[in-house]
Amino acid sequence: MDTSRNEILIGKNAQEKIKNKKIAIVGVGGVGGYVATILARSGVENLTLVDFDKVSSSNINRQVVALLSTIGRSKVEVLKSQLLEINDNMRIDAVDTKLCAENVASLIDESFDYVVDAIDSVSDKVSLICHCKKNNIKIISAMGAGNRVGVPKFYLTDIYKTHDDGLAKVMRKKLRAEGIDNLEVVTSEEKALSVGGTVGSMSYFPAMCGITIGAIVINKILNEKE
Repeated sequence: MDTSRNEILIGKNAQEKIKNKKIAIVGVGGVGGYVATILARSGVENLTLVDFDKVSSSNINRQVVALLSTIGRSKVEVLKSQLLEINDNMRIDAVDTKLCAENVASLIDESFDYVVDAIDSVSDKVSLICHCKKNNIKIISAMGAGNRVGVPKFYLTDIYKTHDDGLAKVMRKKLRAEGIDNLEVVTSEEKALSVGGTVGSMSYFPAMCGITIGAIVINKILNEKE
């Protein structure tokens, strides 16, 4: 992939640093798909994608993997194909499975430089976060992006400093019970609407959450001490 526009800003050495990082993204739907795309276009060449789901018609309004032509296909396989069209030198492990407490240790280990949690399920998020925190694996977790309509503004903070985020509220209680006293999360300043039932989602909210996480990961890599 031609990374010359990146190198104008960060230089060849930093670009090489980005290239050599190994990153896992768990959940490649509305948020995770955009994280993967940003990392690929930034020059990351080693990604592991974990998701059990298949593309459905209701995904088309907000997920990079979702097109009329991809309905019914594995999300990780579709995303892998898309990313290889960006950079055919990428080494992508597409894991078509549901991460849970029983398999997290076999899927995520200390070889990863960063893990991105973009899981919807609370119990599975807790399993991934606890595993990473207890094994000193760097993780950034996406909080709520659904039921929001305004202009999105996401930011990085500790989960215990979040507010107006229903998912974060639930996660705080669960993580406190597990003895997890800190976690970097990306959350929104926009309050969620109370709609009940199925979560609504505008195209730009999960996209902006994913883009923000991707930018944060890249800047963390750039700011690492040699």
